[in-house]
Amino acid sequence: MKTLYPEITPCHTFFLETGSKHSIYVEQSGNPEGFPVVFLHGGPCSGTKPDHRRFFNPEHYRIILFDQRGCGLSLPFGELERNTTQDLIDDMERIRQFLAIDQWLVFGGSWGAALGLLYAQQHQEKTAGMIIRAVFLARQLDLDWFARDGANRIYPEQWQRLVESIPEQSRENLVQGLCDALWGEDEVTKRRAAREWMAWGGQVALGNDYQPCDQNHHITGKMVKQARMELHYAKYKYFIKENQILENCPILSNIPVTIIHGRKDLVCPIEAGVKLHQALPHAGYIVLPNAGHIAQGPEMIDALVSATDEFITLKLNNLSLLAL
Repeated sequence: MKTLYPEITPCHTFFLETGSKHSIYVEQSGNPEGFPVVFLHGGPCSGTKPDHRRFFNPEHYRIILFDQRGCGLSLPFGELERNTTQDLIDDMERIRQFLAIDQWLVFGGSWGAALGLLYAQQHQEKTAGMIIRAVFLARQLDLDWFARDGANRIYPEQWQRLVESIPEQSRENLVQGLCDALWGEDEVTKRRAAREWMAWGGQVALGNDYQPCDQNHHITGKMVKQARMELHYAKYKYFIKENQILENCPILSNIPVTIIHGRKDLVCPIEAGVKLHQALPHAGYIVLPNAGHIAQGPEMIDALVSATDEFITLKLNNLSLLAL
């Protein structure tokens, strides 16, 4: 069973200007002459982490991580102006062009999976392949499962705390009610809503491994901004048309794709993985019977590292054949 590669530090970091108030944090690690791979984090607004570099063999990959607009180390944190899905896709192209990359492997999970698919549908010729984990298709039913009727029946106690974090008259449309609270003037309601929204996400993503914070735990302004960004994207239906990702999948028929999904994923139920595979029948499709949503645990790590190893092995073999 494969494990993460050893810890590695970036060899190059910079902030990329975007022609707006946003500056995007970008880092490179691994082999500067290796095959480029771009890592797309989830959220929106979760940001990259050092372990995200470790899914890739540093001898063979040029590993590119970036924090999406308003996320992580990108500046200003939590900024929502000119922060849409198309802006993120355009940022990816800015990074690729700035780094003089012809093609790269796109690797993303959850929201990063949706963003990667949308990027590839616009830039097929720049996408050498895709590794998609925890498929999120950004449909209304995906949002409804998480924030209306679905996961609430699995964790009803945590759900009740989320519902009760906003005024009773706002509970009919929970996403809108949370937005009203987070952008409202009442500081107590604002911070309570942020705390319970983040707790809800943690519970559904981590399951039995979730460790709730003390109810008196201080909710910082940064936490409020993170919750706002997640709800910003949800409120505007991720800035795409309904079912856009699946409908545009035929565009990707010539791109190698590997889909990896945990059967116990309660943030993005496996139905989304099945639908994506039906729309991309040429893709490799791996179901992990004991894995959940996050990119942790031996089963998930083994599958992801194996997928990146297999991709680079194929690329190296093709280069060897061309040299004959």
